[in-house]
Amino acid sequence: MLGIGLMSGTSADGIDVAIAEIVPEDSKIRVSLKGFRCIPYSPDIRDYIFALFDVSAARITDLAAMNFLLGEVYADAILQTVAGAGLTLKDISFIGSHGQTVYHQPCLEEYGGRPIRSTLQIGEAAVMAERTGLPVVSDFRVRDLAAGGQGAPLVAYVDALLFAEEDVDVIAANIGGIANITVLPSRRSGRAPFAFDTGPGNMLIDALMMRLTQGRETFDQSGRVAKSGEIHPEYLRRWLKLSYFAQCPPKSTGREQFGGDFADEWWRDWRESGNSMNDMMATATEFTVQTFVRSVSRFVLPDYPVKKLWVSGGGAHNLSIMEGIERNLPGVVVLHQDQSGIPADAKEAVAFAVLGYQTLHRQPNNLPSATGAQHSVVMGKISWP
Repeated sequence: MLGIGLMSGTSADGIDVAIAEIVPEDSKIRVSLKGFRCIPYSPDIRDYIFALFDVSAARITDLAAMNFLLGEVYADAILQTVAGAGLTLKDISFIGSHGQTVYHQPCLEEYGGRPIRSTLQIGEAAVMAERTGLPVVSDFRVRDLAAGGQGAPLVAYVDALLFAEEDVDVIAANIGGIANITVLPSRRSGRAPFAFDTGPGNMLIDALMMRLTQGRETFDQSGRVAKSGEIHPEYLRRWLKLSYFAQCPPKSTGREQFGGDFADEWWRDWRESGNSMNDMMATATEFTVQTFVRSVSRFVLPDYPVKKLWVSGGGAHNLSIMEGIERNLPGVVVLHQDQSGIPADAKEAVAFAVLGYQTLHRQPNNLPSATGAQHSVVMGKISWP
């Protein structure tokens, strides 16, 4: 069966569309990639999305309009990817769409006299179903939240299916806007996988790069600017004291904690310090590295002798991040996701094809040991054509 997975992450830089062949094998599934495209958002659409991240200024009319506009944009991206792979929509069985997260509050907050968790992803599935004639599975996170989970990380379920090994403990990491890891104990151990967000991945680095270049560059290509600067340990220590990093898993975070306001504070403080802007990029990149490796060292390695670490997401292309992780985790072999046969940029889109496949077959597709949900659930809502 061929399915499409569609992902737009916390960096909001574009749409990842993967065409995946999914074949059931006993209690497992086998996945192979048949097509992939990363289609950037146009500058105006990216601006619209970022305006929705500002909860103090976002308007409900814009939220409603963007939900439908993104549905159209996603449908166009699907059509481009299918044509580029030499296929037609008749070859595709379904679409699994994550959508664009505009708000994620996984911790209980009192609202209307009740403790509430909430999350919101937009990109109207009904529009995609109408434009493509295919069933669309969307809105995955809400079912896990309803069951007491964090609604994240969802890719952990797919990591466990695809990357767990018989005799070796493995970590599958995704360094996107936010960095997260899935710890995969050896199958022989019988222990359950678990996952959590370690903190910012590229989110802070990208935001500072945009401010530094006045929007001309949206990320630090290969970590080259960071490599030209020096790390300021005293500034780093200040931010490493944030309470999130001391919290035990399961836990998740997002733009609400490490988004625009956080980047503004970094930018403002750094400009007032008079230190080099290249040093700022080096220090921000090291912040991502340290929050990642400290999470692994504190919450994983004492109980799981991990020998292998797969890295996907945009951070896998940042040499400063990759070298920093290797330097700080001696004894762990750090591997680029591309070496697995599923490219680093495609992994999360492939994951949502797998999650959608499970939804359509009424199979539980969350991982409670990763999200903190009280039990397994079937995530996703189906928009039939």
